[in-house]
Amino acid sequence: MKIFHSIKDFSSTKKTILTLGTFDGVHIGHRKILDRIIQYTNNEEYESLVLTFFPHPRMVLQEDCDIKLLNTIEEKTQLLETIRLENLVIHPFDEKFSRLTAEEFVKTILVDQFHVQKIIIGHDHRFGRNRTANIYDLIAFGKQYGFEVEQISAQEINEISVSSTKIRNALLEGNMTLANEYLGYNYFLTGNVIQGKQLGRTIGFPTANLKIEEYYKLIPLNGVYIVKSIINQKIVFGMMNIGFNPTVLVDEKSIEIHFFNFDENLYDKKISVFIIHRIRSERKFESVNMLQNQLEKDKVIALNYLNQ
Repeated sequence: MKIFHSIKDFSSTKKTILTLGTFDGVHIGHRKILDRIIQYTNNEEYESLVLTFFPHPRMVLQEDCDIKLLNTIEEKTQLLETIRLENLVIHPFDEKFSRLTAEEFVKTILVDQFHVQKIIIGHDHRFGRNRTANIYDLIAFGKQYGFEVEQISAQEINEISVSSTKIRNALLEGNMTLANEYLGYNYFLTGNVIQGKQLGRTIGFPTANLKIEEYYKLIPLNGVYIVKSIINQKIVFGMMNIGFNPTVLVDEKSIEIHFFNFDENLYDKKISVFIIHRIRSERKFESVNMLQNQLEKDKVIALNYLNQ
């Protein structure tokens, strides 16, 4: 997959079959659209193209926007690379770009820059200045400028319309079953392993402390989770705590992973942690010994779950 970091950087001698949007989560609804693009470009006549934006438009256009995203831009790129797309354009979204009228966007970008043959789009897509244009406007522009528009209906995506918002809400409630079902993969966190207080090591549960740099990345509800990572090309399972470690009075939220049957130094390494299932809420215990006993129980629950 070729990656371009601006619309003007893209060039091709072929016409394109494309779609556009924020694609936060690259969930099963998005994949319905992306799979359709792949079907149309299984020949040498057209090229597949996805246009997405960073920052998220709401971060730019809404004051005090605190939206949390399912993917960092690096994670989103990683997910899109698994779909056999030929071109990904990640365009910097700013106020100037947001002021393009719908027709300016269609003519100067879709037609002149991308040489669009067909655009495949979700049922609820809106575009142009103040998001005033809709699918019917796009169809009209298609007739004017000579490209096709194919709409993917909500029913075709899923009987229950999948949305990034529904997935965010599921994660904030700790409902990993629903979130992962809608995503089509295990939700994951990516960050660098940093040195923590090393309390876990003293009670037989050494942890990797994950530092996520991207402030906008959504962190699921505090609690204990079953997780897996791929480290040195091997799948490693474990359990993760998200929260404030109330038993030892830590005032800063942390993400700590204890990997099973694993004893390698991960400091300063970048890892992704895939969240499988939530075991329980975070709790305050009366002593470190009681915490240790609970961690032993959590480990048994995790291993039984994984064995099933």
